[in-house]
Amino acid sequence: MEIDFKHSQTAHCESGVLSNLLAHHGIHLSEAMAFGIGAGLFFAYVPFIRVNNLPLTTFRSATGDIIRKNAKHLGVHLVRYRFKDPEEAMDALDRKLAQGVPVGCQTGGYWLPYFPEAYRFHFNMHNLVVYGRTGNEYAVSDPIFPEPVTISRKDLKKARFAQGALAPKGRMYFIQSVPDEVDLAGSIHAGIRKASRLMLKSPLPIIGIKGMHFLANRLAGWPRKLGRERALLCLGQVIRMQEEIGTGGGGFRFMYSAFLQEAAQVMDDGALARLSRELTRVGDRWREFAVLGARNCKGRASTRETFPVMAEIMQDCAERERAIYRDLLATV
Repeated sequence: MEIDFKHSQTAHCESGVLSNLLAHHGIHLSEAMAFGIGAGLFFAYVPFIRVNNLPLTTFRSATGDIIRKNAKHLGVHLVRYRFKDPEEAMDALDRKLAQGVPVGCQTGGYWLPYFPEAYRFHFNMHNLVVYGRTGNEYAVSDPIFPEPVTISRKDLKKARFAQGALAPKGRMYFIQSVPDEVDLAGSIHAGIRKASRLMLKSPLPIIGIKGMHFLANRLAGWPRKLGRERALLCLGQVIRMQEEIGTGGGGFRFMYSAFLQEAAQVMDDGALARLSRELTRVGDRWREFAVLGARNCKGRASTRETFPVMAEIMQDCAERERAIYRDLLATV
């Protein structure tokens, strides 16, 4: 049995899954719009959470937050579950599929066999949509791939219960109902307010603009405090979270810029269009940081491309973003 579900490829798994699920229920939003309404733009440096034994740096909100906030802002009834027992989790998935409901699942990407070997590593926050089952094979819409794929029951169960940091614990979710009309402008404003306030006003020193400064100050001293080899591993982790798990550059800043551009058109707001352009320039600056970091990790950096220089770029990004979020709050 297979549900008539339209697969679309996107840049990122969670916002892509959400965009595809909403489209199935008649609400057509681009991935960028879904990302923005869900207040996906974020920053945190969380040294006490380890991914591959290295501190976690995130350039977007926590896994599941984009989906949850979209549902809240759009008025969509979203149902979410997590499980302790793998068989119970698979049976619950089967029941929803039998009812003709496509189901989003959080998985560990390392255990998805359709991932190319070079791209498989232990990352437990990968989202996908299951939309059918034939025997022990499941039809999967994984939005980072150009076409739908299939996966065995055994492999899907293993991916849903991957172990380690931020383990998915069988999480699944589906849309129960959608409103007759969506207040798109109101949802855009709510998403902008939420993201901007988190970036500007979090009391924790590791979150938002404060978090960028916190990481920059630490990064400058990593070679001295950690040793060159460990410093390069930590630097590589930051870049990977920005460039590979992000949007291919700019740490999700380019995606949010696209959201602001769309929002400006929806509301005929020149201020949002201007801020979209400014955020694109900040994304370019983040990319400069990534290029310098990559050159260091590969042993190709010049004597002027040092950790303190990269820290200065991050400090500059933080102050530029601070000004943008203040203007966004004033605009909405």
